Amino acid sequence: MQPSIKYQRLQARLGYEFNSPKLLQLALTHRSHGANNNERLEFLGDSILNLVIGEALFKRFIDVREGQLSRLRSQLVKGETLAEIAREFELGECLILGEGEMKSGGHQRDSILADTVEALIGAIFTETNFEICRAHVLSWYAERLSLLTVDTTAKDSKSRLQEHLQSLRKPLPEYEVVEAAGESHAQIFTIECRVVLLKQAVRAQASNRREAEKMAASEVLRLLNIQ
Repeated sequence: MQPSIKYQRLQARLGYEFNSPKLLQLALTHRSHGANNNERLEFLGDSILNLVIGEALFKRFIDVREGQLSRLRSQLVKGETLAEIAREFELGECLILGEGEMKSGGHQRDSILADTVEALIGAIFTETNFEICRAHVLSWYAERLSLLTVDTTAKDSKSRLQEHLQSLRKPLPEYEVVEAAGESHAQIFTIECRVVLLKQAVRAQASNRREAEKMAASEVLRLLNIQ
């Protein structure tokens, strides 16, 4: 696939066509590729994203206090969520990476995908204005915002398991990667979680380590009958 066609398809998925192809390429360029990269755009996009999502939550949840609004925003702007959005856009195939990152599967790495989404936001803002940029960010988040409830702020399984063990004055859970199988761009991680309250370690598999750890923690909570 020629780069121009690849970028055209990406822009169709984004719902935005860049006036400057060079700006789009810059937003997709990771620092491993060289000094001319997307880090400054990422910085700008991060600030805009927090403002746009914060404003949307402020308007949507009129009776919710500041602390809970902050937790809701954190759920939406965290790296894991941004990486999910990146995969919905099939962003990985468009990343411009250094040779080392390419070989190590950087186009599937959550942190790189998340940072690139922020860089794209910064790039859209750079060549338009805040109103247009906000409209596109909100369109990317439309489904997530529509499904969001105050209960979404519930802690993830790893946090809940840690807090439960701390309340019992027990050692914290231990997570270990016991296997990483498959090609570098499509690895499956097998994680073992050990807690003193269970005799056997609990295993879980996922396409990234963090998700596998969460799944293992969730299974431990189930075995311990912790809701």
